[in-house]
Amino acid sequence: MKLISFKEGLFPELASLRRDIHSHPEFGFEETRTAGRVAALLKAYGLDVTTGVGGTGVVGTLRKGSGSRSIILRADMDALQICEAPSDVKPHVSSINGLMHACGHDGHTAMLLGAAQVLAQQGSFDGTVHFVFQPAEEWGKGMLAMLDDGLLDRFPASEAYGLHNMPGIPVGKFETCPGPFKSAEDNFTITVRGKGAHSARPHWGRDALVAAAAVITALQTIVSRVIVPGEQTVVTCTDIKVSGTRNVSCGEATISGDCRSFSPQVSAQIEGEMRRIATNVAEAHGCTAQIEYTREFVPTVNDPQLTREVAHIIEEVFGAESIDVEARPNSGSEDFGQLLRKIPGCYLNIGNGDTAALHNPAYDFNDQAIPYGVRFFVAVAQARLACV
Repeated sequence: MKLISFKEGLFPELASLRRDIHSHPEFGFEETRTAGRVAALLKAYGLDVTTGVGGTGVVGTLRKGSGSRSIILRADMDALQICEAPSDVKPHVSSINGLMHACGHDGHTAMLLGAAQVLAQQGSFDGTVHFVFQPAEEWGKGMLAMLDDGLLDRFPASEAYGLHNMPGIPVGKFETCPGPFKSAEDNFTITVRGKGAHSARPHWGRDALVAAAAVITALQTIVSRVIVPGEQTVVTCTDIKVSGTRNVSCGEATISGDCRSFSPQVSAQIEGEMRRIATNVAEAHGCTAQIEYTREFVPTVNDPQLTREVAHIIEEVFGAESIDVEARPNSGSEDFGQLLRKIPGCYLNIGNGDTAALHNPAYDFNDQAIPYGVRFFVAVAQARLACV
């Protein structure tokens, strides 16, 4: 693999770009400013640029040599509906109340733009690289929108690669595994209906809050007593809204949450058990339960051979100690899995160091990780589209 040199000032430039994106977060399918900046930079680097793919998605295409093979390198652009914590040491806090880059998509975008710039200037590969900047990953809808808009028909590729920063992993380290790496995410809403009454005369009603509390407790038995031990499964109730007030017992309670699993069979089992438990527990309290269950993310499943190839690339560039290729699959979800259902590829975690957790108001992407992400994307393009 040819060694790539990086121009002086590249990484500070990318850090500044990342902080600008951080200061101007945009929610899924609303990433017009971010997409505009991405498109303008890709054009300045000399790439062919297509905008509006799947809504606000951007694809930059770079061809070198005469090779017929092509790959996709992907980053996500959207932010979350979270209020960023004030900071005396971080001048680039969100300028938009209620939105922030709490998952590091600003960093992912900066790293992939850096790789596009380097590869456009220095090449050293033979074939085509499609740099895919995706909207609305947090919804689990952005990659589907791009695929529905003909992503693979318009930009054919035989392989796809992406990464996500991970707090707690040291900067400069990577982790992945062959097969399932990120879980599916299912969402649920359970509406328990009873009959409200005066709090002094609860026997005149059917308290939906008490029934809902019993449902929440009983749902915990799905993982502990129904799913086969060893399956990595999560059922989490995250919110409850009720119709009661201080002196009125509750006539309606709505429970919402999500479930994580790694196979369609387990997902179906969770749904079936949830419907059985919620219906019967509510009935035992003289109430009814209505269950809405949707599947938002599919599992992200790495191709075993390409995962081994990626591990070898990282070992060559960063050293054998830099990659854990037997990482435990984790229950975070990622809609890159939709792309990997169509073409083989590999998804990795890249170290973000000792920072606040993802989706935390105090989170910030670690700019020290940018050089590692850029080098990773460049090395993958070099290796998978090697000059003969």
